[in-house]
Amino acid sequence: MRFAPGRTILYRNFSGGELSAVRPCRVISDDDRGLLLWLARGTAVIGLVAPDGRRIRQMPFAEWATLPHRPVPGRWQGPGVLKFIPPDADHSVWFFRDDSGEFTDWYVNLEERAARWDDGPIGGVDVTDQDLDVVVHRDHTWEWKDEDEFAERLAVPGHYWVPDEEAVWAEGRRVIKQAEAAEFPFDGTWTDFRPDPAWPVPATVPAGWDRPKA
Repeated sequence: MRFAPGRTILYRNFSGGELSAVRPCRVISDDDRGLLLWLARGTAVIGLVAPDGRRIRQMPFAEWATLPHRPVPGRWQGPGVLKFIPPDADHSVWFFRDDSGEFTDWYVNLEERAARWDDGPIGGVDVTDQDLDVVVHRDHTWEWKDEDEFAERLAVPGHYWVPDEEAVWAEGRRVIKQAEAAEFPFDGTWTDFRPDPAWPVPATVPAGWDRPKA
């Protein structure tokens, strides 16, 4: 399926079978290259917390895994982000910007390939974040990110949702080769993107956000 430009869809992240984050995004384009989304500053989002209000990164993963979780509303606090989801790939590429809207670097989010869904009034993509990431700088140098977090969670295999550690590293290395060669999408495409200031910022997460995983 393809999503029409201008439509608001949900980028939903799952931690195994548990819905852990919901972010309404505007479709910029959807074609053979992949799906390009805009997440605006101030967008209404949903995330998970433990009973005491802490989030997954605010405690050891072994503790998080033993606790119940509940969804809470919030807002996307940082600068707006372009999210590019290539077809048939286990990652997305986020175009990070500074507060003035200038492109700073690419962030490769390693994740199980997106599954699309469309319920009519609302549609979206579902991914499972695999935690290990790659930061690619403007000069195409790069660095791994969150290796310690990845290792910590792999040490709790009864609760962690990544079944194949090496496949995640291999996908990261594959994308790194693209980045080093300045291949699309690391070739400057969309680095000058500017959102239309007239675009509304989603003030609420639409009903249906908690549908079953695609």
